[in-house]
Amino acid sequence: MSDNISLQNPKRYRIDAERLVKAARAAVDCHPQAGDCRLSIALTDAATMRALNSRYAKVDAPTDVLSFRAEATPLDSGALDRYLGDIVIAHDYASAQAQATATNLGDALCLLAIHGTLHLLGYDHDSKAARDRMWAAQERALRALNIDRAVVDQYGNSDNARAH
Repeated sequence: MSDNISLQNPKRYRIDAERLVKAARAAVDCHPQAGDCRLSIALTDAATMRALNSRYAKVDAPTDVLSFRAEATPLDSGALDRYLGDIVIAHDYASAQAQATATNLGDALCLLAIHGTLHLLGYDHDSKAARDRMWAAQERALRALNIDRAVVDQYGNSDNARAH
């Protein structure tokens, strides 16, 4: 595992921790200006995620992933070894979503780690141009992990997916 990406899994969900870290690393590697960045990924449950989403996004519902970007990124300052921020993934929510969409859970979790990391890097999907740019970076990271980009259509674009 990368020393620059920490993973917290206090509920000991059954995951491939190394693969999840590699997914976040693939997203960073798709953005060479990011330099030697650090970030953390925390796995939690839907109830905790709902509370976080309500408090920080003002949405009273669970979601699969939230990103909490640090104030300044390497892209903003040019500094290396900067802390990008934190990604929180609701494992049970993502698992239910993966099951409902017949998506491999490991691939879905990697997609969420990539998506969250790209948000930390400053990507967004609030306009068509921004979405196209983010989805292109997301696809490059998925390709680096040999994950079929169909996971985006299958899991990421379902009616219930609410990634932030």
